[in-house]
Amino acid sequence: MKQGATKVLDRGGEILMGHKVKSLQFCGDTWKIVHQGPNGKEQSLVVDEVISSAPLREMALGLTPKLPERVIGAAQNLKYRDFLTVVLIVRDEGLFDDNWIYIHEPGVKVGRVQNFKSWSPEMVPDQNMSCYGLEYFCFEGDGLWSSSDEDLIELAKQEFAAIGLSSPDKIVDGCVVRQAKAYPVYDDAYAEHVETLRSEIQSRYPRLHMVGRNGMHKYNNQDHAMMTAMLCVENIAAGHEVYDLWQVNEDAAYHEAGKAGVETALSTGLRLVPIRRHA
Repeated sequence: MKQGATKVLDRGGEILMGHKVKSLQFCGDTWKIVHQGPNGKEQSLVVDEVISSAPLREMALGLTPKLPERVIGAAQNLKYRDFLTVVLIVRDEGLFDDNWIYIHEPGVKVGRVQNFKSWSPEMVPDQNMSCYGLEYFCFEGDGLWSSSDEDLIELAKQEFAAIGLSSPDKIVDGCVVRQAKAYPVYDDAYAEHVETLRSEIQSRYPRLHMVGRNGMHKYNNQDHAMMTAMLCVENIAAGHEVYDLWQVNEDAAYHEAGKAGVETALSTGLRLVPIRRHA
């Protein structure tokens, strides 16, 4: 992140941290972004292109001119699953070497345990310690989400012991990280709603680009989500749609590759990149 930020700044870009976008106003040839800074003061920014990774529902509802009522209805019907992680610092006992393990024990609420030290030793500066993230899937405002950090840490300690990993006395510290809208919900009608939004936004608002898991309401893996943003930049630089970002999907192969591409992906285990459109 620091290297990417440095590149932006070195090239004359500006990064505004802690700002909340209030509305996106399409002014014909340009976009006006109204945003609120950490001091609570509203500001505006005029730009040629907008790349949005904000939740599709909220972004659509904040557009001016407003979308038609039927399209607003589609946005309002999109749903999300939220998520929180209770991070426990534990004296290193080499409990397991996996990056994460899924928990299927019905007697506990934790759904997955991450082992951050297995991702990279640099994530745990004190090598006498290990760092585990107990992941809880919830909805914003429900009992888990609304629990205090202290209660969540205590719950995680007890469940860490209940699944046979370590006793509470071996845990030296903990913290809680909440992530709203971590997962777009795929219900029976989500695809229809997303298609309604995609087609209307693309036809009505030029140079507004939707990317990422939340921005496209697509449950992509991280590499796919990041690729949509990277390819979006290439489209903007080229001045036309070189890549169809909506064809970057959650499967191992991209649709543009066709049957042969799928067979290649299955045989090699490698992910494929989208094929360029003809200019």
